[in-house]
Amino acid sequence: KVEEVLTDGRQIITFRNGTKKEISADKRTTTISFFNGDVKKIMPDQRVIYYYADAQTTHTAYPDGLEVLQFPNNQIEKHYPDGTQEIVFPDHTVKCLYSDGFKETFFPDGTVVKVEKNGDKIVVFSNGQKEVHTAQFKRREYPDGTVKTVYCNGRQETKYSTGRVRIKDEEGNIILDKK
Repeated sequence: KVEEVLTDGRQIITFRNGTKKEISADKRTTTISFFNGDVKKIMPDQRVIYYYADAQTTHTAYPDGLEVLQFPNNQIEKHYPDGTQEIVFPDHTVKCLYSDGFKETFFPDGTVVKVEKNGDKIVVFSNGQKEVHTAQFKRREYPDGTVKTVYCNGRQETKYSTGRVRIKDEEGNIILDKK
């Protein structure tokens, strides 16, 4: 290896394989440029920023345990010490994955999807409608109070805000229409 100290106080160490390590004059910042194009920076606040040249991805590790990945398509992932992950997609959709298995996705149009650990899903649309999906049924709730439920056996039940109830069997035949 070759070590040199520059007039401004920076120290540069060059290794045989082409890797270079530069230490700032105040010894608080270290930059390592690897032969493959990767760059690792250790900052004064103890952040470690690693740039993967081939993947064009930056990984920043913070002293408190937070890790942030930035991808070339502008996707950003945050990995928190408690196991929670937050992914921001290029279209500004945000997905949160919690350590207990619960998931939430926030879409740019205002739609929110929540998925429980057991697989049950609640979709809240920006127009005020809400869908609930379980293993037993799918239900859509409308802002006027109308509720339409489709059961796993194909039976459909619609309760209108007027009090009317209509039930169809699995073939779509009306078996009850109470007004």
